[in-house]
Amino acid sequence: MGGGAERGGCAPRLELLLFLGLCGRAAALRGNDNSEALPESIPSAPGTLPHFMEEPDDAYIIKSNPIVLRCKAMPAMQIFFKCNGEWVHQNEHVSEESMDETTGLKVREVFINVTRQQVEDFHGPEDYWCQCVAWSHLGTSKSRKASVRIAYLRKNFEQDPQGKEVPIEGMIVLHCRPPEGVPAAEVEWLKNEEPIDSNLDENIDTRADHNLIIRQARLSDSGNYTCMAANIVAKRRSMSATVVVYVNGGWSSWTEWSNCNARCGRGWQKRTRTCTNPAPLNGGAFCEGMSVQKITCTSLCPVDGNWEVWSEWSVCSPECEHLRVRECIAPAPRNGGKYCEGLSQESENCTEGLCIQDKKPLHEIKSQNIETASDIALYSGLGAAVIAVAVLVVGVTLYRRSQSEYGVDVIDSSALTGGFQTFNFKTVRQGNSLLLNSSMQPDLTVSRTYSGPICLQDPMDKELMTESSLFNPLSDIKVKVQSSFMVSLGVTERAEYHGKAHSGTFPHGNARGFGTIQARNKAAYIQNLSSISTRNELKTTAIFGHLGGRLVVPNTGVSLLVPHGAIPEESSWEIYLAINSRESSLQPESPDVLLGPEVTCGPSDVSVSSPFALTIPHCAEVNSEHWNIHLKKRTQQGKWEEVMSVEEETTSCYCLLDPYACHILLNSFGTYALIGEPISECAVRQMKVAVFGCLSCNSLDYNLRVYCMDNTPCAFQEVVLDERIQGGQLLDEPKLLHFKGNTFSLQISVLDIPPFLWRIKPFTACQEVPFSRVWCSNQKPLHCAFSLERYTPATTQLSCKICVRQVKGHEQILQIQTSILENERETIAFFAHDDSNFPAQMGAKAFKIPYSIRQRICATFDTPNAKGKDWQMLAQKNSISRNLSYFATQSSPSAVILDLWEARHQHDGDLDSLACALEEIGRTHSKISDITETEMEEPDFNYSRQNGL
Repeated sequence: MGGGAERGGCAPRLELLLFLGLCGRAAALRGNDNSEALPESIPSAPGTLPHFMEEPDDAYIIKSNPIVLRCKAMPAMQIFFKCNGEWVHQNEHVSEESMDETTGLKVREVFINVTRQQVEDFHGPEDYWCQCVAWSHLGTSKSRKASVRIAYLRKNFEQDPQGKEVPIEGMIVLHCRPPEGVPAAEVEWLKNEEPIDSNLDENIDTRADHNLIIRQARLSDSGNYTCMAANIVAKRRSMSATVVVYVNGGWSSWTEWSNCNARCGRGWQKRTRTCTNPAPLNGGAFCEGMSVQKITCTSLCPVDGNWEVWSEWSVCSPECEHLRVRECIAPAPRNGGKYCEGLSQESENCTEGLCIQDKKPLHEIKSQNIETASDIALYSGLGAAVIAVAVLVVGVTLYRRSQSEYGVDVIDSSALTGGFQTFNFKTVRQGNSLLLNSSMQPDLTVSRTYSGPICLQDPMDKELMTESSLFNPLSDIKVKVQSSFMVSLGVTERAEYHGKAHSGTFPHGNARGFGTIQARNKAAYIQNLSSISTRNELKTTAIFGHLGGRLVVPNTGVSLLVPHGAIPEESSWEIYLAINSRESSLQPESPDVLLGPEVTCGPSDVSVSSPFALTIPHCAEVNSEHWNIHLKKRTQQGKWEEVMSVEEETTSCYCLLDPYACHILLNSFGTYALIGEPISECAVRQMKVAVFGCLSCNSLDYNLRVYCMDNTPCAFQEVVLDERIQGGQLLDEPKLLHFKGNTFSLQISVLDIPPFLWRIKPFTACQEVPFSRVWCSNQKPLHCAFSLERYTPATTQLSCKICVRQVKGHEQILQIQTSILENERETIAFFAHDDSNFPAQMGAKAFKIPYSIRQRICATFDTPNAKGKDWQMLAQKNSISRNLSYFATQSSPSAVILDLWEARHQHDGDLDSLACALEEIGRTHSKISDITETEMEEPDFNYSRQNGL
């Protein structure tokens, strides 16, 4: 396309030459007016005005590609384009001519190209436009104006959609303003990368000014929404908006009340409901209120039937018999009681054998049978008399020997009233490398004995024995012990420690019983009985700051975890943790029992910004059907008040009951204790049974002391402290006894004593302890003592059994096989967790999960997710399914859940299980243990080497 002068001069001349054939007539046609005069037509030619069959359309130039405008008219002798009021040069036209077969009129079609440069160079008040003009014999016709514009689409949206959290059945409105563009962009919505068709879903409307409207939100509407803008140039995607449709939890209906759990007397009934109507989803609020209700109930006790007295004998019948009867009505059985045992009717001969049958006296008919029976009775009587005489002789002999040879023996007074057990004598066993072995001769110049019952509940009672050296230690005895745990792990070399060994501590356990090995306990420590800390050291103190830390009372299972951030920045507090080893001021009402130590943490006037975790061991066999466990706190006035029940739903604190320990999340320091209320006779208190032995000052006597204590580390440590003072040695691995609250007593017996090597006074081999002394021991170990005597000093091996059993209950047998003499004392090998070297850990070393990993976990799970993968699932994967409303009230529920995990895994640090749980949820694909192995293990390893471990 040329300039304006070229269009105004050449084009009119060409038009006149073509249409009029006149050489001299030309007109300069200029200007932008559409009504500009066109050349005159041939007046003599018949026809019609041109009719446009195709007019130019609006067009857009994409990038640098020119566009084509076309125009088609009939009848037309010529067609030319005029753009922006100026004629387009004829050389830029492409023309085609044809004949319409129907009318025979001439059809002409013309094309022109418009480039991007032409459009950009035009600067007019309106868009670039073009129009075609057609000529016929009768005149001219003009087409519509077609605009030509440069197409584009900007990159940034004027408004991106924003994510929302809406309740179910709520309205969702997502706004979208597409980028500026020519032509205007069309908007399409995507959900999870799939297009949304509002025609297929009446609940969705996408027609309102590019916005997406969901009238009633459904769970299926949760997802990632994207606004897609497109025109002929490009497509643009907005930022994705996450829509979470959440469901607040609702309670189901209460179940029916359960049957009374007590078959007789006072019990309880419960009913439950679940937060499943509906269940909370996608971060919805958990149900408020209690999920369990309990009420007391009373069951009628069964009454067994009993016979009334016999009636008078009836009149003698013709068959020479009379009868008497009785009824089971004194009382009659009721409430499921047993019916009377025995006959309700009895008959006998009423003529003393003189009744006549078949005309013969009855005694003549049976005389032959009577004579035979008399002979048998005679011989039986003679045999019984011979046996009685022999037994009497043996008894007198034994009695005289015991009176002349025995010293004073140890016996519990309760043994005289029952509970003796029979036992068999067996030959001595030799060569057991697991227990004591010695060869030293004791001092034969010292001989003292103790007289009286010695079944003691409090070890301090031994202070009354001022005239006895029965338990005095023998300082130069050496003992060797190889635990069967070492054998089970393939460790055959025995470590030897002497009585004056280096410092160490006796093992403890926090979530498992003493003397047991768990699969995940990868570290085993050999401890020294002589190095146990004294009672006044049951306290740990450290200064903590913003990074938090952990306090542990060594070998007791008691610990305190202060999380990161609980203490304000630029602040530090001296925090202590202690166990009350004195007589507890908490005296539970019968039949309630104290299940663990009384623990104090402080100072009490300090407040933390996030809950700390307190771990207290307990001795209950966890079962909500049999126990109702409470947490109590001592007030400043010295009184005890209940904080919560373990089964209670509350937001003030949280209790997680593991098999051997209770982990408590608290916001205030103080003195706490666990109280167990047995609600059935099946409630089990786990007792640890251990037997210690030592030589008496009398060279021929050997003392056995059997302890029954709560299955808690601190209770066992107290026994070890006492035995260290008395010089006792552990003779067998401790055993676990399940002591039921069924009012039956405890029996302790010595069995299978070699008859020709050792002896014990008759009737002293069994001691019986009343139920109340065991059940209400209030954390004080109970022990019974037995004294054995050798026939000669040459006897150095002792082999016997100790049977500890509850009447009509559980029984444990401890095998004793030991050599009682040693020239040097050696410590007992025992496996457990070792926390004595690190009673206080501050900062990152106190935690198994590195802080950076912990932050990532919290950031992931504290945020609600459309698929429900939030902190509630993290709690579920860590076996936390009760009282979730407590975590919902925390600023970071995931952080509190991880604090609870740290408290439960302070010894095993099982990061693999945590990583597997996270992978199962689908939020991580790598094991945390691989990430943190270098960070965690090297510092502790170096520290251990510096301390000689």
